Amino acid sequence: MPLYMDIHTVPGATPEALKQAHDADVAVQNKHHVCYHKYWFNEQAGKVFCLVEAPNAEAAAAVHREAHGLVAEKIIEIDPDMADGMLGPGVVSMAGAVMMPEELDRRDNGIRSIMFTDIVGSTEATSRFGDDAAIAMLGTHDLIVRTSINDHDGREVKHTGDGIMAAFNSAANAVKSACKIIGELNEHNSGDPEFPVMVRVGISAGEPVEQASDLFGSTVQLAARLCAQAEPGQVLVSNVVSDLCLGKNLKFYDAGECELKGFEGKIPTRAVEIIC
Repeated sequence: MPLYMDIHTVPGATPEALKQAHDADVAVQNKHHVCYHKYWFNEQAGKVFCLVEAPNAEAAAAVHREAHGLVAEKIIEIDPDMADGMLGPGVVSMAGAVMMPEELDRRDNGIRSIMFTDIVGSTEATSRFGDDAAIAMLGTHDLIVRTSINDHDGREVKHTGDGIMAAFNSAANAVKSACKIIGELNEHNSGDPEFPVMVRVGISAGEPVEQASDLFGSTVQLAARLCAQAEPGQVLVSNVVSDLCLGKNLKFYDAGECELKGFEGKIPTRAVEIIC
């Protein structure tokens, strides 16, 4: 059966009220051949994101309509693998709420930080030195990046050919992972390898559903554009990421405004002060 994500704006909602709503969904969902698995609650923003299996979007909406009347503003079909890659499997409480894996007493707000890495000059190196160069550079990149993602509780979403896309529950963990990647590659390059590896990194953060029919649509696009805009060895982030890192002992500096394909107007950016 198809998997859907729906989004609700519910100002003033409480965990107790959401538990009651979820219980009401479960009580009536079978008659609509629907299964509401779990939900993420961003209490500060007053938003709820539900993950549901249903024969179609209307059936999912019908459950909410009958159970409590809180019909979602958006319902989009999503790839199950993409959902796990972006959001993680999640630990679910008795109330149906997803909890933070490292803090099981705190509800997961659904906000995710998306990171892209990109190997600088890989095409030129391959053209000049052949496939052996590409394989060597990619092997070094993949090992260091995947180790750092794992060490910072992130998840690899996909390999992009010249880089990796990853998702993190924590913006600070995403930034720390990026800093470790840059530091590890600098250390690798200091050993004068035959094929040095340098990357650029972009990170953005946002809600699960930002564009119709696309999980993390604009958040992913912004992270990719920031990665492409970054200088070699630089970690470029959106203002949202730097704001989410307040109090996390991470330093950023103004990297100026830039025009990014697919985004209106100039986008303010911040760069991470990397201390290796």
